[in-house]
Amino acid sequence: MAGQINLPEHIKGLDEAAVTASREQHGSNTPPEPVTSPLKAVLKEITEEPMLVLLIAVTAIYFVMGELGEAYFMLAAIALVSGISFYQDSRSRKALEALEKMNEPLSTVIRSGELKSIPTSEIVKGDMMLVSEGNTINADGIIVHSNDFSVNESALTGEAYAVFKQSDSEDNKVYSGTVVVSGLAICEVQDIGAQTKIGQLGEAILNIKEEITPLQQQIRQFVKWMAVAGVIVFLGVWLFNYIRSGSLTDSLLKGLTLAMSILPEEIPVAFTTFMALGSRRLMQMGIIVKRIRTVEALGSATVICTDKTGTITENKMSLQAVYNGADYTIYEAGHFPPALITSAMWASEPVPFDPMEKTLHRLYEEMTPVDERTNYTMVHEYPLEGKPPMMTHIFENAAGKRIVAAKGAPEAILQVSHLPEKEKQTILDQVNILAAKGYRVLGVATSDFIGTNYPATQQELPFVFVGLLAFYDPPKSNIRKVFQQFYQAGIKVKIITGDNAVTTRAIAQQAGLQQADEAVNGDTLMQMNENKMQQTLQSVNIFTRMFPEAKLAAINALKADNEVVAMTGDGVNDGPALKAAHIGIAMGKKGTEIAKQAAALILVNDDLSNMVDAIAMGRRIYTNIKKAVQYIISIHIPIILTVSLPLFLGWIYPNIFTPVHVIFLEVIMGPTCSIVYENEPMEENAMLQPPRPITQTFLSFREMNISILQGLIITAGVLTAYQWSVARDSGEVLTRSMVFTTLVLANIFLTLVNRSFYYSFIHSMRNRNKLMVGVIGITLLLLAAMLYIPPVARFFSITGLSVYELLLCTAISAASVLWFEIWKLGKRKFQRN
Repeated sequence: MAGQINLPEHIKGLDEAAVTASREQHGSNTPPEPVTSPLKAVLKEITEEPMLVLLIAVTAIYFVMGELGEAYFMLAAIALVSGISFYQDSRSRKALEALEKMNEPLSTVIRSGELKSIPTSEIVKGDMMLVSEGNTINADGIIVHSNDFSVNESALTGEAYAVFKQSDSEDNKVYSGTVVVSGLAICEVQDIGAQTKIGQLGEAILNIKEEITPLQQQIRQFVKWMAVAGVIVFLGVWLFNYIRSGSLTDSLLKGLTLAMSILPEEIPVAFTTFMALGSRRLMQMGIIVKRIRTVEALGSATVICTDKTGTITENKMSLQAVYNGADYTIYEAGHFPPALITSAMWASEPVPFDPMEKTLHRLYEEMTPVDERTNYTMVHEYPLEGKPPMMTHIFENAAGKRIVAAKGAPEAILQVSHLPEKEKQTILDQVNILAAKGYRVLGVATSDFIGTNYPATQQELPFVFVGLLAFYDPPKSNIRKVFQQFYQAGIKVKIITGDNAVTTRAIAQQAGLQQADEAVNGDTLMQMNENKMQQTLQSVNIFTRMFPEAKLAAINALKADNEVVAMTGDGVNDGPALKAAHIGIAMGKKGTEIAKQAAALILVNDDLSNMVDAIAMGRRIYTNIKKAVQYIISIHIPIILTVSLPLFLGWIYPNIFTPVHVIFLEVIMGPTCSIVYENEPMEENAMLQPPRPITQTFLSFREMNISILQGLIITAGVLTAYQWSVARDSGEVLTRSMVFTTLVLANIFLTLVNRSFYYSFIHSMRNRNKLMVGVIGITLLLLAAMLYIPPVARFFSITGLSVYELLLCTAISAASVLWFEIWKLGKRKFQRN
């Protein structure tokens, strides 16, 4: 079977009928899920939604006071607020469910004699599951066939070392959640889902909560302090009014009105919505988000550490030339020596997933008259290891004839080949000539080792140098543009690869990497102290012959130097560094399962240009959350002060707003901050700005002050309308109409102005946001209905305004908000100068 494993003939696996029967009898391979009662879920939702608690309290007071119209309106408001909350939660949940579905790993099984990749949840009891190096095992089973198979069971045992297993060993079981370290095995599935060993530990797993991010902590802290302020003000207002009026219900109503105006319950809803929908948008762009908190960090990335093969390059390895050790000659494509290609093929994995190995298997098929692969069985394997790395395979046929072949970095192969120094230097010169063309060079060797007393390491085997293979994997056509976009966004790019320096420098220069003339290898980097390592990582952009410990050390050193690190990787050896990076990025096509598990993001198409989009999305989400929160702060201040100042200052109309007015304002503010601003397009200069420091406070002192100032000036405008109406002796109803209309219109102007804290709101109109137009339109229609439809106006205790009064409210609201456009103009001029 070309390029595939030669499956043992006696292992056929289940057919479709047997799969269906097994699934009906034993269920699906899904982990245990928490069971919650519907009543408990509803009560939990109510207690976690303080605004609902306040609305219920106000409704109860209205019923006690016999004001049934207001009571029924508040019941409708409860339904509306709950509906908005449910809608947002539903959008977030659907986005997360879609992400979970995309994140579900694939497993390989043998069914009806053929290999199939299926979602892990579709594994059934009795399936023949194939696992190989780098895979996570996704069900419990018994080994029925294996080649040099070892597994890390630290997820269950806590022991980090690899355990070798085979079908006839005392321990021939594999367990879900463990990781294949080397080799390959076919296992018959015994237990799935909750019945697996790790599934039986499900309760502990279900109770594990993801650590919250600094941004979440800052938002929670802000909401907490606002809630505390609301409680204090509520108690103060209730006591003040009770002492003055002696009416318990009226005092409670005034206190609750003010508490409702203070509580910024929109902020947590907005945060959840932004993160979930941002993750869904990334998924639609070909980026799977495994950990939602990563979305927040994306906009802060300062360094991208990328591997070379398949990320910068096409990952389409073509064999361009070979150096034949038998006659010291370089051969071009079409004239490759069969003996060298054959040795290289035996040194490759029987199931080739690496592009170079696939090429070698294909060339072997084309060149050999008789395909010997089905006649030989692997009896021993030395996996890829060492510094620099190499790997060795030992095959044997039924007659006892043996093939021992190795391939790896030319330096590694030369170290074990025991050649004269002069000949070694000649070969190294050839390596450099080939590498300077951007070729990836591998060495090949064979051995005549006999017997079964295999040495502990492959380097102890007696090897004979066979030759060199020169593969060319050209840079992707768009990679130069991608690097340029990273540089424009203030992000540094580092290449961290296992390849040699000469090849990597050549490819880096072709790809447009800055400072591509210097490279440092892994051994050299590991010998440096922390300060020297950090200096080197800042000044050098190419790191070659990097092994797992060196990759991890590089990531940790960059992090210690206050860099926010994104790293791409695809192999088992990349796992620790991917986990350590702020943003670990695995490749969807060529990435191993262990790399995907360790990463926070998966690039479905292995396209680094998607990371430019991801970082842009991260910046957009963070900026839009800030806009939403600043909008909430700015609009809450006039609501709070309009409710409280007339009361505390003893003005003629102290109860200018009642709970029905406050809840109306809350209802139009909620969608604005969490739906409209989430849908706001990215500003055109977002990817021309340097990354924000990840330690930066969400709202700086200056930004908070701007929002407070906006709120105070809107308050001044609203209270100007109040005093103008009072001065004309207009009466309470008309005064309330003037104040309410001015505040609603100021809210609309604020929504438009705060679309950008840099560009003018007219410039921002170019960024189409249909949701914003819709919400503003609905708000204006509701305001018109409240003012000019008599039953609605009577209910809200307001009245229609004349054209003059309406124009005055519009002018006051515009002046109280549009002053900020002058501030933005000054900011633009200052930055240009």
